[in-house]
Amino acid sequence: MADDSGTDRRAGRPVLVAVAWPYASGSRHLGHLAGAYLPADIYARHQRLVGNRVLMVSGSDVHGTPITVRADAEGVTPRDIADRYHAEFVADWDRLGISWDLYTSTGTENHAAVTHDLFLRLLENGHIDRRTSDQYYDAEAGRFLPDRYIEGTCPHCHYAEARGDQCEDCGRTLDPEELVDPRSKITGGTPEVRQTEHFYLRLSDFSEALGAWLDGRQGWRRHVLNFSKGWVEDGLHDRAITRDLDWGVDVPVDDLGPGKRIYVWFEAVIGYLSASKEWAQVQGDPEAWRDWWEGDEARSVYFIGKDNIPFHTIIWPGMLLGYGGLNLPTDVPANQYVTFKGGKASASRGVGLTIGEGLDLFQADALRYALAASLPEQSDTDLSIDEIARRINEELVATWGNLVNRVLSMVYSTCGGVVPAVGGRTADDLAVLATVDGALDVVTDLIERVELRAALRTGMDAAATVNAYLNATEPWKLARSDPERAQAVLGTALAAVAGVRVALSPYLPFSTMALDDELGPVDAWQRREPVPGSPIGKPAPLFAKVDVAELLAGDDG
Repeated sequence: MADDSGTDRRAGRPVLVAVAWPYASGSRHLGHLAGAYLPADIYARHQRLVGNRVLMVSGSDVHGTPITVRADAEGVTPRDIADRYHAEFVADWDRLGISWDLYTSTGTENHAAVTHDLFLRLLENGHIDRRTSDQYYDAEAGRFLPDRYIEGTCPHCHYAEARGDQCEDCGRTLDPEELVDPRSKITGGTPEVRQTEHFYLRLSDFSEALGAWLDGRQGWRRHVLNFSKGWVEDGLHDRAITRDLDWGVDVPVDDLGPGKRIYVWFEAVIGYLSASKEWAQVQGDPEAWRDWWEGDEARSVYFIGKDNIPFHTIIWPGMLLGYGGLNLPTDVPANQYVTFKGGKASASRGVGLTIGEGLDLFQADALRYALAASLPEQSDTDLSIDEIARRINEELVATWGNLVNRVLSMVYSTCGGVVPAVGGRTADDLAVLATVDGALDVVTDLIERVELRAALRTGMDAAATVNAYLNATEPWKLARSDPERAQAVLGTALAAVAGVRVALSPYLPFSTMALDDELGPVDAWQRREPVPGSPIGKPAPLFAKVDVAELLAGDDG
């Protein structure tokens, strides 16, 4: 989906919004949406409206071993799995209104070329070397086992289904040999250790530089910075970047012989750069990506979940340092986990609603609102169908939806179906508009700091203020006793609604656009007075109230 904001890309500060690449191995769930994709879209939409040059990129990770694991289980090819879920993701993003500048995949020739370029530069600069190492081998299957083909007990939290690359329960990254009682996901047997040769990224080369860089980070979330510094303080370990696989990006040198591919954790993060270059090619200006990757004024904000923190605050910055000349992340506002009834949302374990299931139950904007109001920015957040429905009914419908409907309805019936001309405004009128304008400033400050929950609350508080203004002025009574004053109140309320609409627009794109005919498009971060005499039609409710009992009858939440 292209940028629908109409913002002139030639002006403003370049802001790269880099969003986690989902494995095309299964449906993504609401935890993924709240963790990375919705926050990124909210942030990007706001940045466009304040006049910055946004480049929001991501794509489907089609080379992860979860894909080959699933393909093996289903008896199909990895390409079959990747194509199926890439198409599903694209459909989900369209239904949600995610405003990508480019959503692609790691399966493109462009991505392979950019990956090869980084590999060869790091190799030339001495930051990649070749080593012989021990790796698990499944003798029954007759193959080496990549990390995700091995399960066992986590040595840290004792979770019994930890993977060979990471424990989903405690979030720690792992090496397969750390697992207690390892077993092959192919045969279920105990793998044996054999020697194999691979390329390694010398991550330890960057320990000092990364430590100094992290010390200079300002405004980062505490859990992100503490986790990252802890990694450096514990000592950075060199990591293998190739694996014995037949699915993935080819190794650009043949030193290791056949049967090797670049491992997914190394090439997936390169996707942010390769997608930027692909976007530039699509624009007809192949060098345009440089504004976001080399410019001194450029910002780059990476939206991920907390299980991906080290890849984006240690490993990718290390790769960028080794390559040279490219900007390191400005911020990595990683979210915590979303849980469903206390269990971490997980696509692989089938915990929580998928994005498609959520969209089948709720309007897109309503779902966006409920998740944004519950974003796990500083701590894990527990969700359920009942809680999502409660937020929609008691907050979105009761406050914002009700305000819009009552103001438009009164203007339609009292002011002849047109925006009223406002003569003089009283102190109370000016005060409510000042509150809305002040809210826009506060929302900007909060979104700049990626405090998206607080920014949404600020916008909703402004809506509540306008509701209180209407209750105090009672324009429905003034329409009989003082029609001129009633028009002034309703014109003021309409202007206030127009301002609140701007504050909520990054969160609610569809219902924002639904008011374009009455209030004009939202194309800048400012409140604009509706034009007197413009038609106001009989309004329809922006949001449908959710029948919680009906939803829960079909799902236990």
